[in-house]
Amino acid sequence: MVKICETKFSDIYVTPEKEVFIPDPYTEDSLMFFEPEDFDAFFALLEKGWDGKNSSYSIIYEKSIYRVERTEAIYGIQYCARKMPEKTPFFASLGFKPELVRHLLSLSSASGLILCSGPTGSGKTTTVSSLLKEYLDEEGGFAYTIEDPTEMPLDGVYKARNGGIGLCKQTQPPHGDWGEGLKSALRTKPRFILVGEIRTPETASEVLRAATSGHLVLSTIHGNNVSDAISSVIKYASATSMSEELAFDLFSRGMLGVLHQHLYGVGIKIPIITHLFANPDTTRGDQVRGIIKSGKLNLATAIETQMTRLSRGMNIFPELG
Repeated sequence: MVKICETKFSDIYVTPEKEVFIPDPYTEDSLMFFEPEDFDAFFALLEKGWDGKNSSYSIIYEKSIYRVERTEAIYGIQYCARKMPEKTPFFASLGFKPELVRHLLSLSSASGLILCSGPTGSGKTTTVSSLLKEYLDEEGGFAYTIEDPTEMPLDGVYKARNGGIGLCKQTQPPHGDWGEGLKSALRTKPRFILVGEIRTPETASEVLRAATSGHLVLSTIHGNNVSDAISSVIKYASATSMSEELAFDLFSRGMLGVLHQHLYGVGIKIPIITHLFANPDTTRGDQVRGIIKSGKLNLATAIETQMTRLSRGMNIFPELG
């Protein structure tokens, strides 16, 4: 018998009968029985980690983070725990095109919002977490994350390439209140803020305010395309006391970039990316910011133009040369 921490797998499934399965490494979709000798200790942590309310949460077992989904099946409680990487991957290793990697890394000293959208399981969290790690490695400074559950390992001290020091503290929203968690983050004067997912009106409104107050904010949202992602943030934010007009204005002023991604391929998955960026120099005129501020998200031409320019090695913003 082997231990859980000694076995390579992506997900581990525990049935109400306490039968354990992991993906079969020799097939595409099948599972295989798994009988780890330390199952009792792992199962005890699965049960202890549940707060009595949220079906999604995280645990740490033998120094590895697991993202847990607790489901009420017809015969009892079933668990699916995804083992997160022991190290956050380097951004350049994710399969993004080199020119897109260079542009995103060039934003390390900017302020505003970088939003990553896509369907479930498309790698959004990996993208923003890896990007935050690169910024800390490059710039240093204080980073604050709000995640539920916590996924990629980011917490700790970083020795930046510029000679400075970076510090990242990973947190969960207090009592499930994302808006309050973000307000708390802002009181600590972070350089970088990572919000695991925009999924409440209060989170959306606070993200827009943070993005226009000198912070670099990274977050994710479910969306079908770039325009849909922007529209979703606006709808969330305007469900609070914030007007839709103000939400569009704040998004237009705070936006750095919006990515939409999905994974393609069998075995090795490659991210397919659509992107739209705003000029990080907010003192210059910017067509994208103007379109978004107007509230009419006719962005197809701007997206196509930017993607063509970037693929040809040209600057996205012609006025910058």
